[in-house]
Amino acid sequence: MAKIIDYAVSHARLTIALLVFLLVAGFVAYRTIPKEAEPDVKVPIIYVQLSQRGISPEDAERLLLRPVETQLKSVGNVKEMRATAFEGGGFVLLEFEAGFDSKAALADVRAKVDQAKHDLPKDVDEPSVQEVNLSLYPVLVVALAGDVPERTLLHIARNLKSAVEQVPGVLSAELRGARDEAVEIIAEPMLMKSYGVSLDQFITGFNSYNSLIAAGALEGPTGRFAVKVPSLIEHPQDALKVPVVATSGAAVTLGDLAEIKPTFKDATSVTRVNGKPAMTIEVSKRTGANLIETVDGVPTITKIVMNNVNSGGSSEIDVTKVIRDKKMPTDIFDPKHLPNIAEHPFWKTVTQP
Repeated sequence: MAKIIDYAVSHARLTIALLVFLLVAGFVAYRTIPKEAEPDVKVPIIYVQLSQRGISPEDAERLLLRPVETQLKSVGNVKEMRATAFEGGGFVLLEFEAGFDSKAALADVRAKVDQAKHDLPKDVDEPSVQEVNLSLYPVLVVALAGDVPERTLLHIARNLKSAVEQVPGVLSAELRGARDEAVEIIAEPMLMKSYGVSLDQFITGFNSYNSLIAAGALEGPTGRFAVKVPSLIEHPQDALKVPVVATSGAAVTLGDLAEIKPTFKDATSVTRVNGKPAMTIEVSKRTGANLIETVDGVPTITKIVMNNVNSGGSSEIDVTKVIRDKKMPTDIFDPKHLPNIAEHPFWKTVTQP
């Protein structure tokens, strides 16, 4: 040890250069190394989701779960298999031995589920085979709330979602609390009777129109052009021009028989922030991306988008960022800041149908 110290003292320049190199290398590693609050840990669980509208738990166990369980018994390296039925469907959960090959196991389970489809009811929904991936757990949630019309809030939320997805390190941004848009067609019975149009003619004429018809191609001196008949309904007003009944002299359109009302589908869940109607955007991070840079980048782009919105007169929109404190790297790895596994969306799916 004394010789090493004497050598370091006698070669002071080399010692200082080595020290500076180690400091610079450590600083670069600190800045570039990925920081994970939820590391990509392989959880040896694969689950099969089965659903059928209106089926009772007893019928789901007998008609959905048992045929699938019978096929899955031949899957190898399974530690435990559990199944639960509920109103509208059920699920089968397979827990594998540690160190299993996830890709091979997933392919094997999907093959067995495909074999079981022949024994399932004809009107059952397509079975879903998924593996538990903790890296898809949202690292940040942005909530939009305000006393504004639902369509305005939805428009702002969709624009913000598109902007957040462009942030480096963001894998996906899922919009929650938003209802799907729909169009109501309200037919007038008296008008239909006066035009001699039945309800079946009304429905058949509308359904046959909303399609894309390919009509071949035209070739000329300047090239070859595809020909198609544009009959897709892209806007609610386009439906008013749909011909329901036509003769050689005139045509009765949908606008002559009914009125169009843009609306939303019935809500299946309610999202509120401080008692106000809200929509949330759940942000998931790419595997290996820097957690701190991702968490800092999303609020930045959110502020830019909301400044543009508020400048247009929508200052009623409030933005709430629901995140854990990640200012210091030590906080990221502190177990008390890590999420409870019971809060993972997978467990909510299988335990709270």
